[in-house]
Amino acid sequence: MGRPPEKTRISARFMYLTDEDSEPIIEDAFLTLYDSRKDQPHRSAEFRFYFPTTQVSLKAAEGDLLVIAKRRDAGLLVIIAENNSSIAAQIKWLFGFADLALPRFSVKSELENEQDRIAFASRLILENIGIEVEATEDSFLDSMLEKFDGRFPKTREFSAFARDTLDKLHPKDDPDAVLMAWMEREEILFRTLERHLISDRLTKGFAEPDKKTVDVDGFVAFSLSVHNRRKSRVGFALENHLEFLFDQCGILYDRGKYTENRSKPDFIFPSIEAYRNQDFAPFKLTMLGVKSTCKDRWRQVLAEARRIEQKYLLTIEASISRNQTDEMAAWNVQLVLPKSIHETYTLQQQSWLMSISEFTSLILQKQNIV
Repeated sequence: MGRPPEKTRISARFMYLTDEDSEPIIEDAFLTLYDSRKDQPHRSAEFRFYFPTTQVSLKAAEGDLLVIAKRRDAGLLVIIAENNSSIAAQIKWLFGFADLALPRFSVKSELENEQDRIAFASRLILENIGIEVEATEDSFLDSMLEKFDGRFPKTREFSAFARDTLDKLHPKDDPDAVLMAWMEREEILFRTLERHLISDRLTKGFAEPDKKTVDVDGFVAFSLSVHNRRKSRVGFALENHLEFLFDQCGILYDRGKYTENRSKPDFIFPSIEAYRNQDFAPFKLTMLGVKSTCKDRWRQVLAEARRIEQKYLLTIEASISRNQTDEMAAWNVQLVLPKSIHETYTLQQQSWLMSISEFTSLILQKQNIV
């Protein structure tokens, strides 16, 4: 930041993150950098940051994680994450200081090298803290516009298209790697199509027919549709790809069927008929909840499929906090993640995590029990 001789005010975006809130608290303000010993020439300089009262600073508490990052526009990003939260653990992993025993700083390699293809877990974390990552693949744009008639298709249709662009991959070879490849490909294709369609819509503008007024309601509705599509799409994509993966691995299942009290697990193995058959042995039954990100929503699976004591929850969320995973284990919820995401967790957590390959092997083993 340098050693300015006078007080220097720097624009800053403040952000408070917690697992309970789906959106961060954001406020634009400033930090003032100054030498607190300027009038003490006999002492060495001691530079400090002064911050004003904001909605973020009012939320901050002792023990919270604080990260100050320099933005490319010369401003600052001030991130405060709640102590012991999963988002704090994710930020520590992302910026390379999850192991605080090492007194040094290093950003994750894919960010440090600024590769075009940032790892999927890193991109999800960045977007969760409000940093947009532009990753597109324009070579597929024309084929998408032709196939989907210049619109967003249904999620199942788009997931199938993404898989077709990687037709040499088979989940039996490596379920973990293949699932992540499908998710990464769909993500980059979606961003490519979205950028084109949004740009086209913004170019047309939101002027009323009389050209003298602006359709504010139309603009707000369009903005909300973009936001809601982004939020819901990843979860649907994950379920779509898992469904295809189970089919290709010869796994029997039902998706989205009601059990008792109108609860609806994402997947029941081997079938909803077997679950409803009271003579079918419970140890042959399995339920799987699927959430792209967990936060506190993982507890929803506890009320699903009550005949099955051991719950399985599949996610692609990186570095969930130790507090959360300990609580999951205490409630008989087994976390399932693609193997590549395991490295974002502590070594002790990794020994408990289950991979996609291990889960599919378990289901096939139960399925083959006579």
